Amino acid sequence: MATPSMEDYLERIYKLIDEKGYARVSDIAEGLEVHPSSVTKMIQKLDKDNYLVYEKYRGLILTPKGQKMGKRLVARHDLLEQFLTIIGVSEDTIYKDVEGIEHHLSWDSITCIEALIEYFKKDPKRSEDLLNLKKEMDES
Repeated sequence: MATPSMEDYLERIYKLIDEKGYARVSDIAEGLEVHPSSVTKMIQKLDKDNYLVYEKYRGLILTPKGQKMGKRLVARHDLLEQFLTIIGVSEDTIYKDVEGIEHHLSWDSITCIEALIEYFKKDPKRSEDLLNLKKEMDES
């Protein structure tokens, strides 16, 4: 079972590989705002747990297990961003809130949120009604 910290690293590595085709220690450190030595330690742990294969000075590749988990984590992050957007959370707050809650929700809760997003997408009037209600509550 991956810890929240491991999840952050896997998510970042997956995104870097998806965007650039590779993930370097320096890019991971910059993206997560940690020291390269911390990245190296975590990469070694992820290698030991078979999420990736790391060879010093040669780089890393995600194993099928790591790819599956990385993809799932990125999807979870995107889903939570969509959810917070739909319910009217300000754009300035969304990223910070997602980072704060993503590791504390069960996959069952994530599935329920996914269903709720689909519910709102099927009829955009539902989102409009929700935002109008939120506006009324803010005014009272």
